[in-house]
Amino acid sequence: MTAGLSGRARLLVWLSWTVLLLQQVVDAWMYQMPWVIWLGKLLPLLIFLPGMLRDNLRSYIWLCFVCLLYFIALVERLFAQPGGWLAITGTGAVVILFTAAMMYVRWRARELRAIDELQTDAGE
Repeated sequence: MTAGLSGRARLLVWLSWTVLLLQQVVDAWMYQMPWVIWLGKLLPLLIFLPGMLRDNLRSYIWLCFVCLLYFIALVERLFAQPGGWLAITGTGAVVILFTAAMMYVRWRARELRAIDELQTDAGE
């Protein structure tokens, strides 16, 4: 389990990921989209779930790239529907998700390097 800054960032990642996933579900449900669109909206987020559960930093890195696609779509929606609560919620969630995931990878990688150095020093 992670602690400190990385632990807080990971918690923020999970919260914002959940908000974004729920926002996408509500959006697809409100506009009665076909199942293919549901898959296109939800699958990119769900693909990273196993890696996030295993604390795989590469999954978080790739999640940041995918967040950019959601960001583009949500900003476009904001321009089409200014003041739409669903678009505002999604945009906020994706910005927080991207930032928190990026910082989590940075801080967690530092922690893992420090642990590895300690183990290397102890082994010599």
